[in-house]
Amino acid sequence: MKFYKPFAIIFLSTLTIGCGSNSEKKKKHFELKITENKTKFPLGSTVNASIENKEQLTIESVSYYLDKNDPISSKELTYSEKIDTEMLGTHTLNAIVHFDGKKEIVSKKITFLNNKAPKLYSYKIIATYPHDQNAFTQGLEFHGDTLYESTGQNGQSSLRKVALKTGKVLKKIAVDDQFFAEGITIINNQILQLTWQGNKGFVYDLASLKQTGTFDYSKSIEGWGLCNDGTKIYKSDGTEKIWRLNAKTLAEEDYIQITTNKSVKTRFNELEWVDGKIYANTWQKDGIAIINPKNGALEAVINLSGLREKVTPHEQLNVLNGIAYKPDTKQLFVTGKYWDKLFEIEVVE
Repeated sequence: MKFYKPFAIIFLSTLTIGCGSNSEKKKKHFELKITENKTKFPLGSTVNASIENKEQLTIESVSYYLDKNDPISSKELTYSEKIDTEMLGTHTLNAIVHFDGKKEIVSKKITFLNNKAPKLYSYKIIATYPHDQNAFTQGLEFHGDTLYESTGQNGQSSLRKVALKTGKVLKKIAVDDQFFAEGITIINNQILQLTWQGNKGFVYDLASLKQTGTFDYSKSIEGWGLCNDGTKIYKSDGTEKIWRLNAKTLAEEDYIQITTNKSVKTRFNELEWVDGKIYANTWQKDGIAIINPKNGALEAVINLSGLREKVTPHEQLNVLNGIAYKPDTKQLFVTGKYWDKLFEIEVVE
C-alpha cells in the first residue's frame, strides 16, 4: 500500500470509561505513539502507531493519514503500514481522534529512507576539451552536438552556445546584472535558465537565444539546478527537495526528497537527466549523486576526486560543477567553475 493512499481509520469502540473536562481547551488529551519510538523507516519496514490515552477518555474513532492526504475509513483496530513504494524523505503522520463529540489532531514526524547504501563508482577520462577559464559554470547541457552553458555571478552571468571541440563561445547572451544565473535545461525548443535568489527564471528560444519570457518559483527556496525527462522538469533549490515542474506552465507541482539509507541529503546543484536517473553535483563535493526520480533514493555516487588536479591551477579555480550528457552516443561530460578543461568520462566500478 502507498502512503499516497491515506492511512486507514482505526475505530476503537468504547475503549475507556472517563470523560474529558469542558474547561480543557488547548491541552492535548492524546499523543500519537510510534512503536519503539522509531522515527526512521527504511523501505521494506513497517510503521506501527497507536493513540496514547492517559486520561482514559472515551474514544469514538481515530483517523490516520500522512501529510495532507484525506483519511480513508476502515474497521481495523490496530494501525500497521508497510513502507514499499512510498516517496522517501520526511513526512508527518497525523491522527484525528474523535471523542465526546469533539476531535483532536495529534502528529509525529517520521522519515522514510532507502534500504540500500549508495553504490560507489569511480571514473576514467576518455577525452579532454578546452573550456573557458572565465566561465563560472552553473548549468551545462547538449542539444544534438551543440553545447549550451549557463554561467553565474552578479554582473557576469550569461547564457552561452559553445563549440565542444574548441571550447569557443559561439554566442553569448548577458543576464541582467541584478541576477545570479544558475542551472539550465532544454525542452520544447526552449532553454530554461534559473536565477539563484531572484525567484525568477528565464525562457529563451533555442534557435535564436532570444529571451521570450520569464517564470516564477515561489514554493521552492532558491534556484540551483535543472534537468528534464521530456515530460517533467526537475529543479533543485539547495534543500533536500528536488521539485517537479509542469513542462507547459512551469509551475512547481510537487517534489521528491533525496535520501540515503541513513539520512536525508541536501545541497544538490547542477542536474542532468541520464538514462532515467538524475545526476546531481553536490555543492562543494568532488562527486556526482545518482538519484532515483521516482522516490528520491540516492542510489549511487561517482567519486570524481583527482579530477580538479588535472585543471590548470589559478587563484579563482573553484569547485566541480557542470554535467552534460549526449543520449545518442551515451557520452558523459563534466567540468567546474573557472576550469579550463571539460572532461568526457566513463563511469566505472
